[in-house]
Formats: sequence, C-alpha cells, structure tokens
Amino acid sequence: MNSQFTLSCCSTVDLPYAHLVQRQVPVLFYTYVVDGQEYVDDMGRDPEALPRFYRFLQEGKLPQTSQVNVATYVEFFEQQLQKGDLLHIAFTSGQSGSVNNAYIAAETLREKYPERKIQVIDSLCSSSGYGLLVDEAADLRDAGRSLEETAQWVLANRNKVHHQFFSSDMTQFRRTGRVSGAAAMVATVLNICPIMRLNDEGRIIAYDKVRGKKKAVAVTVENMLQHAQNGADYAGRCYICNSDCPEDAKLLTDAIGEKFPNLRGKIVQCDIGTIIGSHAGKGTVAVFFMGDELRDSIPVNAFGFVFPGE
Repeated sequence: MNSQFTLSCCSTVDLPYAHLVQRQVPVLFYTYVVDGQEYVDDMGRDPEALPRFYRFLQEGKLPQTSQVNVATYVEFFEQQLQKGDLLHIAFTSGQSGSVNNAYIAAETLREKYPERKIQVIDSLCSSSGYGLLVDEAADLRDAGRSLEETAQWVLANRNKVHHQFFSSDMTQFRRTGRVSGAAAMVATVLNICPIMRLNDEGRIIAYDKVRGKKKAVAVTVENMLQHAQNGADYAGRCYICNSDCPEDAKLLTDAIGEKFPNLRGKIVQCDIGTIIGSHAGKGTVAVFFMGDELRDSIPVNAFGFVFPGE
C-alpha cells in the first residue's frame, strides 16, 4: 500500500469502524448529548451503542449534536501529521459548520509543521455517501496517487456522489422542527413518504412525496436509473444504509440488485449512525452511488421541510 500521506475522515461516514481500520483511514469521532451525558458516535465498536440510541428516541429524548471544535481538530490532525502529510475529507458544510473549524485547525498546524502538507476538503457528502467518497479516495491513495492528485479527484467528484433516500417515520423530523406537527400528522395518516436527496451544497432537500414504502422504493430506484453513471449499466459502488428499519432497506436492496446487474461487488449495507440518526430518526433508507454532476444550489421543497446546518 502507498503510505506517502494519511487520509482521514469523520465518524459521520456511517461505515463500520472496522472497515476504516482495514483501509487505514483514521477517524475523528463526533459526539451527541442526552440528559447531560455525552456519547460517542460509535461506528459499531460497541454492539449496544446503536440500540441504546434508538431507545433514547423511543423514550422521546432528543439527542443534541454540535460542531467539532478547533481544539479537537488540532489534536486529531497533529496526531496524523506526526506520521506524515495529511488529507482530511470532512463532513458536509451543508449539515454542519464543523469544516470551518477544521480549516482553522489546519492553518494553525501549517505554521507549527511547515515541512508537512495538510489539506482539508469539504466533502459535501453525508452518511454512507460520504463513506463512498472516502473509499474512492482510499483506492487512489492505495494505487500510489499523491496527496495532490487524490485531493484533485475528490474536489472534481464530490458533487457526483448521489444521496437518494426516503423516510416512513416523521417522528424525529417533527421533534427537531424540520417538519411541522400538522404535516407529520398528515404524512402518518396518509402513509406518505417524502423522497429526499442532497443537493450540490450538501444540503437535504425533499423534492417529492409518495404513498407507501413500495412506491418510495420504486421512485428511488427510478431516480438512480436516471442519474447513475451509465444508467442500468452502472458498474460502480453502491451503498445502502438505514435507521433501524432493515426490512425497508432489504426492499430497496432487492430492487436495486434486480435493476443494476453490473455493480462493483455486493451492495454494501450500513447503519445510519447516531449523528445522522439524531436528525433523521427511525425509518429512513438511503442509497448512495456515483452519478451525473449535481448542479442545483436552490433547494426544492415539496413537503414543508426545513433542513438547516448545525
């Protein structure tokens, strides 16, 4: 493996920690707070962590997430710089302001380590779509590409990672103020699932709504057919993740497996982690793939959603 620089990311990639260890990608962990107690975005290291998180939601507790501060970035980056140059791919600025603190930390450490290269990139990606981008970058690193070449590829392709998802449970969206109580009630009564995606600023937009999970799966697959590189002949990575609704994820996995026979390896199944789950709640299923370039910076809102960054 090429080791001329370190590639790192944040825990919001929503991939198993063991996978990042295997790929030799150090991780900076986000945290959340419930009842004054801080918990780490665990990434599957403790099998009890995710069930405990969903118990919090079931009990009506609202996890509080926050930005990663400059001091935490400095400590993490410094550990990596002691080994060599560093390329850090950060969680989207469309959902958190943390990347701005990462920029500040990197600039601080350039003065302390003038012999080292350090670059921070805003992924504009979230959850396992962010993970997909990091995996692609790790492939380039392992193939011997330089830090500069890898960074250039990430910047050129971050807006080609598609995030298509739907939710069948409006509870957490209502609790966090992302949808009104009235809209949530109507959605529940009529069995409405909002269809969502990330735009080119890494922000969530709800652009359609359908009745029932089967229709939501069909619309999601159709959008993948329209936007995936080479359409039904797409031969890249495909990741699917869910928030405590594996049966719904299986519906989508089976449908995509049938429509896309040339995928690179098996569809990777992941859990939505505690940070993304703090806002999405239960019942969200997402698919991530490489596609055409996103160009829409103006949000389209079909369901009365509000998705501010932290």
